[in-house]
Amino acid sequence: MIKVGVIGAAGRMGATVCNAVAADPNLELVAVVDPGSPGSTTHGLTIAKDLRALADAHVDVAVDFTVADAARVTLPWLAMHSIHAVVGTTGFTQTDTDTFKQSFTNSNCIIAANFAIGAVLMMRFAEMASPFFDTAEIIEIHHDAKADSPSGTAVATAQRMAAASSQWAKDPTTHEAIPGARGAKGPGNIPIHAVRMRGVVANQEVILGTQSQTLTIRHDTIDRASFMPGVVLACKKIAEHKGLTLGLESFLGI
Repeated sequence: MIKVGVIGAAGRMGATVCNAVAADPNLELVAVVDPGSPGSTTHGLTIAKDLRALADAHVDVAVDFTVADAARVTLPWLAMHSIHAVVGTTGFTQTDTDTFKQSFTNSNCIIAANFAIGAVLMMRFAEMASPFFDTAEIIEIHHDAKADSPSGTAVATAQRMAAASSQWAKDPTTHEAIPGARGAKGPGNIPIHAVRMRGVVANQEVILGTQSQTLTIRHDTIDRASFMPGVVLACKKIAEHKGLTLGLESFLGI
C-alpha cells in the first residue's frame, strides 16, 4: 500500500485528488495539508497547516496542485525528507527545474503541465504533426477563476512543437487594429490565444495548416476528475522514475 499525502487539500483540485486517492485500493490517504484551512476534515483526516504532518504520517508520495510560489518552498522540503512528489503546479522557471533536479536525489519528482491522459496525447500528436505543416496556432480555454495565462499546457505544447520543427512560416500581420489580436508569441513564435470563460474547465485546440489543408487537434476536459487517472498512475509509478521527470509521457510509455 502506497501512503499518499495531499497538499492544498481544501481546494477544488486538492479535494478531487483526495477523493481519487481514497477510492484506489492500492493507495492510502494518510495526510492532508492546507495552510488556508487547518482544522477542517476530509476523509476522516484533519487538515494540517504545516508540511510536517506529511513526515509525521510517513507518506511515500505527496501530491501538490497549488501555485508556483508555494511549490518552490514545498518541493525542496519534500526532497529533503525523501518524499516522492507528484506535481501539477505550473509556472516554474528553468532555474526552478534545475534546483529541483539537484534536490531530488533520494526521492523522485514528476512535474506535469497536465495529468489528463487525453491532453498528454494531444501534445504528443501536435508534436508529431509539426514537421508536416507550415503554420500553427494554439487556443486554450479555461474557467474564469484561472488567474494566469497562457496555461502551462499551452506553453508546453508550443515548446514541443517548436522543438519538432523550426520551419514555421512568418506571420503576415503587419498591423493590429487592436494590440494583441494575434495572441501572444510562444516558443517558435507560435501564437497562443488564452480564453477565460464561465462554464468550462479546460479545453485546448491546436490548429495546424499547410497547402490546401488544416489539421485540428482538440482536447476537452469536462470535469477535474479527468486528471485523476494520470495522478493515480503517477503516485503508483513515481518510485520507478529516478530524479526529476517533466511530463507524464514516460509514465505512459510514449
